[in-house]
Amino acid sequence: MGARSLILDQAARWSGAPAARALVNLGFQLDARLRVADLASASAVERQGRQLELLIARAAQTRFGRDHDFAGIQTPADFQARVPPRTYEQIWNDYLRADYPVWDNLLWPGRIPYLALTSGTTLGPTKYIPVSHAMAASNRKAARTMLAFHMAHRPDSRLFHGKMFFLGGSTQLDAPAPGVRSGDLSGIAALEIEPILRPYIFPPLELALESDWDRKLALLADQSRHEPITLVGGVPSWLLMLFERLLAITGKSTIAQVWPNLELVVHGGVRFDPYRDAFRAILGSSSIDLQETYPCSEGFIGFGDPETGLLRLVHDHGVFHEFIPRSELDRDHPDRRWLGTVETGVDYAIVVSTCAGLWAHVIGDVVRFEQLDPPLFRFIGRTKDALSAFGEHLISDEVERALATAARAQHAAARDWHAGPIFEPRPGHHLYIVEFFQPPADVAAFRDRLDAELALANADYSAHRSPGVGLPAPALVVARPGGFERWMRARGKLGGQHKAPRMDNSGKLTGELVGFLRASAAIECEIGAGP
Repeated sequence: MGARSLILDQAARWSGAPAARALVNLGFQLDARLRVADLASASAVERQGRQLELLIARAAQTRFGRDHDFAGIQTPADFQARVPPRTYEQIWNDYLRADYPVWDNLLWPGRIPYLALTSGTTLGPTKYIPVSHAMAASNRKAARTMLAFHMAHRPDSRLFHGKMFFLGGSTQLDAPAPGVRSGDLSGIAALEIEPILRPYIFPPLELALESDWDRKLALLADQSRHEPITLVGGVPSWLLMLFERLLAITGKSTIAQVWPNLELVVHGGVRFDPYRDAFRAILGSSSIDLQETYPCSEGFIGFGDPETGLLRLVHDHGVFHEFIPRSELDRDHPDRRWLGTVETGVDYAIVVSTCAGLWAHVIGDVVRFEQLDPPLFRFIGRTKDALSAFGEHLISDEVERALATAARAQHAAARDWHAGPIFEPRPGHHLYIVEFFQPPADVAAFRDRLDAELALANADYSAHRSPGVGLPAPALVVARPGGFERWMRARGKLGGQHKAPRMDNSGKLTGELVGFLRASAAIECEIGAGP
């Protein structure tokens, strides 16, 4: 072991001692107050403009920068005039494919050291998202900002007296080329953790490397029950699976009994409304805070504001945000807004330019601003998450809310769900496939309430459900516990950051899922399409 490694190892050992933890926690509390005060006094618009200036200056001599005359860009309007919005597929075809996996001075200065593999859901091909060291630092800064708001909102916070548990995928990374590693984003983040902070993180690297999800989940549950966990974070469906394992092996009735020091649950990746009641029940303590977070492979977008419950845009960490009205997304020259010109009450597709070289990248998410100073917004859904096979124009936000309301009315809680159209027999109908954490007392009443809530939320849906128009009440399939998990395993997409696709307007994936459930005897009950 070299002198530097020895020093770092000793520093890490010291940092995990009780006295050091108290000092670190105090330091983070002081830093939290300063960070929150700084953001309260700053102009988000000015800082976003500055972020664009810094990004353009850093990348001016890359191939992309020369192609788009970065040297001549002075304002956001100049940038928008020179750099068209691109989907990942367009960026891949225009710049990344030919040089994969070595991207030297292509979109960002130097060699891109990490490629985050993601497909977002089980639908679609794998994407290779560039992650620079600057982007890794950007993600850390955004995560610290999120924790700062939590600690400022909760002055008695003792996060750093224990360990923070991040339920991610395998940290095992491949090496497709010299100086390049590829794999799950959680694996990249694990490698970028500073050694002095490792005593505050669970799981240890050797356990995080486990690639077999079933074995990993069992080991995580067994080892974490003995740890002083103060924070746990992950995708809601996988967190519920972990919690159930913990209760099964400990004999406890709530997670608060397993981890008495737990104060924060960080959730992200999907809308949380359908999960909220299930989490409150299994956690068993109102003192455990629920913190929404909105990171994606392209960059950290925002986090739940403790005061309002809305998402707060992170605007000073190396990402420049633009917003295209959802209704204009398919136009050749859509209206492009940024924080200086965005409006409240409009559904926008997010476009990001990052310190990893994704320029004017349409990431596929839709948000709606509720407030501009500070910038607070709601996540509405994915640009491709919609049901309109019959002209009904349902979006995921409406479906999520309707499912949550229907479940609450029946004292139920959904674990996973999917919706899509069924075209035969004519005239066709919607099919909802739901796996419950807590099943409804009356499945038919759940379906009817879901249908009624959708009609209240969406005038087009209500019109299509009118007598004589032709669209019947949706069919409902209740999957048995573990049904979605077995389907994800069969597709090779089990665990970590993988999420089942919520909506499929083509009906193809819907048919595959319900066919799999029927073939594997994983259906609890079914209700056919109504009148």
